[in-house]
Amino acid sequence: MIKIMLADDQQLVREALAALLGLENDIEVVAQVGGGDEVIPAINRYHPDVVLLDIEMPDVSGIEAAKILKGTDCAVIIVTTFDRPGYFQRAVDAGVSGYVVKDTPPDELAAAVRRVHHGLRVF
Repeated sequence: MIKIMLADDQQLVREALAALLGLENDIEVVAQVGGGDEVIPAINRYHPDVVLLDIEMPDVSGIEAAKILKGTDCAVIIVTTFDRPGYFQRAVDAGVSGYVVKDTPPDELAAAVRRVHHGLRVF
């Protein structure tokens, strides 16, 4: 079972992603947070394998959280509405394992979670 955590300041988006990914038989949503400042405490508490971060969140951005997680056992996927080269490069520099836009089909997002869990990168 792949344990994931979702971090997105938009509750509807976060809960929709949790519902969709929760339908997968090999993925378990273990935590959800609404702000970047909640990411590290939740990771320390729930120990997810993969964390999906929104790039823009209050207090601590997804990029800043990814920098903190760089080199840990937790793989990071940025899930964002922003398909801009500058954001993408900042995410890559922060050490993320994946970068997907929010209009990605649910089955592709689940596949991205599986891939990064197995040590691959998804961009």
